[in-house]
Amino acid sequence: MGSKPQIILVGGGGHCRACIDVIELEDRFEIAGIVERSDVSQGDSILGYPILGGDDDLPNLAEKFPYALVTVGQIKNPEPRIRLYKTLLESEFQIPTIISPLAYVSKHACIGLGTIVMHHAIVNACVKVGINCILNTKALLEHDVCVGDNCHISTNSVLNGESIIGSNTFVGSGSIIREGISIGKRCLIRAGSRVIKNIADNKTHIDQDIIL
Repeated sequence: MGSKPQIILVGGGGHCRACIDVIELEDRFEIAGIVERSDVSQGDSILGYPILGGDDDLPNLAEKFPYALVTVGQIKNPEPRIRLYKTLLESEFQIPTIISPLAYVSKHACIGLGTIVMHHAIVNACVKVGINCILNTKALLEHDVCVGDNCHISTNSVLNGESIIGSNTFVGSGSIIREGISIGKRCLIRAGSRVIKNIADNKTHIDQDIIL
């Protein structure tokens, strides 16, 4: 075992591969392996890291590996990430915040546990981001933005100053949220949206008067 603490990744799809790249570059943890669905055989590997077992094995794995991170992606449904995060807490894993060295995060920003900040994302002063979020590649969070728990802020999206994103919400790639806009909980903002009016909770179909 190396000198770095070991971490396991929970979920082995495309988002996991992107997370591996960030974790390797950050060089703070040694990736011990990946937990996948029960129909994926142990002995298989993802980018050279072994499959250690399925979700049911997490309590036993916690006895050997101190850290874990949810690496399941999130688009339409946040529930898998929420469920897995709760399972990690119940299994008494430590869940770190991961920040790519290629990202910029202001020292005056606050990023919650289990959140990953991907390559070239920018998080400016007084931003607050909740737990178990994805700030994806080239996302821009301007000053005083507030993002709730279990959100995915997708690639190349822009959250302008003092905008608020409710928990469990997905903001699609290339979206632009006007300054001061409030988006409710469990919303789905389609890729390329220009949001210029507040959006209530549970809004998954964006009306034409909300976007340009």
